[in-house]
Amino acid sequence: MFSSNTVSTLLRQYAISWSIIPVRSKNYLNRPRLRNPVWFVKKTRTLHNEQFTEDNTAFLNEVKRETILSAAQRSQSNLLKLAHGEQNGQLAQWAPGLKRTGVIAKKIGQYPLWTKDGQKIRTTLLQIVDNEVVKYIPPEEYRPAQEPRQSRNWRKPYGCLLVGAEHGDPSLFTKEYAGLFHESGVLPKKHLCRFIVSPEAQLPSGTALTVSHFRVGDFVDVRGLTVDRGFQGVVKRHGFKGMPKSHGVTKTHRRPGNIGAGGNKARVWPGTRLPGHMGNRWRVLRGLRILRINPQYNVMWVMGSNIAGNTNGIVYIYDTILPLRRHGAKGVPAGPPPFPTALEPLPADSGDIWLEDLHDFRKLSITYSAGSE
Repeated sequence: MFSSNTVSTLLRQYAISWSIIPVRSKNYLNRPRLRNPVWFVKKTRTLHNEQFTEDNTAFLNEVKRETILSAAQRSQSNLLKLAHGEQNGQLAQWAPGLKRTGVIAKKIGQYPLWTKDGQKIRTTLLQIVDNEVVKYIPPEEYRPAQEPRQSRNWRKPYGCLLVGAEHGDPSLFTKEYAGLFHESGVLPKKHLCRFIVSPEAQLPSGTALTVSHFRVGDFVDVRGLTVDRGFQGVVKRHGFKGMPKSHGVTKTHRRPGNIGAGGNKARVWPGTRLPGHMGNRWRVLRGLRILRINPQYNVMWVMGSNIAGNTNGIVYIYDTILPLRRHGAKGVPAGPPPFPTALEPLPADSGDIWLEDLHDFRKLSITYSAGSE
């Protein structure tokens, strides 16, 4: 028989040894993170039947309309203040190495364009919907969501701009989420994103970001979330050919076959292409050229048809980081880009702006003249 002190000591040692044993769940590295972090604020609230009368509903809609109009006037006044500051020389000028903000766009479809020599180019249409600056976070207050692998460069500190896109009904959001927009005077947005910017590129709250932020011929990076296709086999996930469909094959038509893990090291090697979860990953396409711009609807035609995401999905656009396609490189439009943004957006009735090498279908390509008989 053990004494009470001996039993308590054994239990304490067992608890300590159990606490330091690493516990890992199955496939803890390969499962996609489908849930938001705990520090995210809940966006939408539970809707109930408020049983409003028609007069009350009309009054609430009128208040929402007035709020939207006042927010649009504030964004316009902020642009006028920025333009006035540029005239007085208060705004910083663009220089190589400075980082501008990006925009949030919606992928609305694909469309072909043709060059003047008849070459077909596949493009993707991206629409910038109601982009406004919500808040600027200075470098001393900015904390990234994930700690970088390398130490931060304190010689060139970067701040952060919180940008929102696409107006939403304020009555559908929670009080905590709507509180993020209270100090900025911006209506609650459906989508938010943080862009790393230089301190010289900061913008006041409520500043509108349009398609004029970019120019035709610029190169941009587009970041999007790939289509979530769930658990898929090797034929769909990795493009395997599969086994023959003729005689002698039994239930192995779409199987991966031998993975070559025998011998002394009888295990599955890391990186082996096997069935698993497909999609739902953030992917970035770099160095995509802007071929056409429509200022009326804030739409840009970007080269390429493989931008990640569904139709009507959200993507993030910012200046490319490729050294040979940055501003000032060969082939990029001469002159500095709009810095910190376009203070005088293009008028809506100015029409589309095309790249010089593209064929504009509004112009005649074949002309006939009356010849002598």
